[in-house]
Amino acid sequence: MSPPLIETRGLVKHFGGVQAIRGVDFVLAEGELRCLIGPNGAGKSTFFKLLTGQIKPTSGAVLFRGTDITALQAHEIARLGIGIKTQVPSVFNGLSVRDNLWIAAARHNQGKAIARMVDAQIERLMLGRFADSLTGQLAHGQRQRVELGLVLCGEPNLILLDEPAAGMTEEERGRTAELICEINRDHPLIVVEHDMFFIRTIAQRITVFNQGAIMLEGDVDQVFSSQSVRDVYLGKKVAA
Repeated sequence: MSPPLIETRGLVKHFGGVQAIRGVDFVLAEGELRCLIGPNGAGKSTFFKLLTGQIKPTSGAVLFRGTDITALQAHEIARLGIGIKTQVPSVFNGLSVRDNLWIAAARHNQGKAIARMVDAQIERLMLGRFADSLTGQLAHGQRQRVELGLVLCGEPNLILLDEPAAGMTEEERGRTAELICEINRDHPLIVVEHDMFFIRTIAQRITVFNQGAIMLEGDVDQVFSSQSVRDVYLGKKVAA
C-alpha cells in the first residue's frame, strides 16, 4: 500500500507550561477531504502551523508521503506542494485580482502557461467581474476566493483551509461548499471550520479536536450524533 499523504506521529507542542498539542496521531490519505472541528482553543490552528512548518513541535514527527519533514522550514514545506489559505486573507490589496493571481502563477509556471492558469482560476472562482478591481476594495468573501485562487495557482499536492466560510453570506457559503467539493476532485484538503452546517455540507470524514488532542474521528453521522462532541460544544466537561 502507498503511504499516507500526510501523517503525524506523537505530535506534541508546548508553549511554556501550556501543552497546546498532546500526542496527536493523524493520518490523511491521498485524495481525501478531512474536516477538523473543535471548540475555540482546541488546538486546530496550532496543528495547522505544525503541518506547515510555521512552528516546530516539542516532540513527535510530521511525515509527507512517507518522508519526515519535521525539521524543514516553512518555505521548504511549501515547495513540496502544501498550500494554506489562512483565516485572514493574505493578498496584495493594492493590486488587481488578476495581478495577484499572476504573481502566484508565475512562481510555478512560465510563458503562456501563466496566463492560462490565471484565466482558469478566475473562471473557476467566478471572479470575472472583479478581475481588474483592486483586491483591497473587495468584500471579505470575494477576497477569500482570491486567496484560494493564489493557493490553487501553485497546483498544490495538499490544501489546508482555515475557516473558509468565515464572514461570508449564506449564498457565498453555499458557493464555497460547492467549490471545495469540486477542488477535492483534483486535490486533497484539510478544512478547519466552526460553521457546523457548512461542515455537514462538505464533510466526508471529521476529526474532532479538544484540549490539544483528537477526541473522536468518524463520518458525519458518527460525529454529529456523539454526545461527547455535543458536550464539548456546550461547554460541559468530558472525561479524558
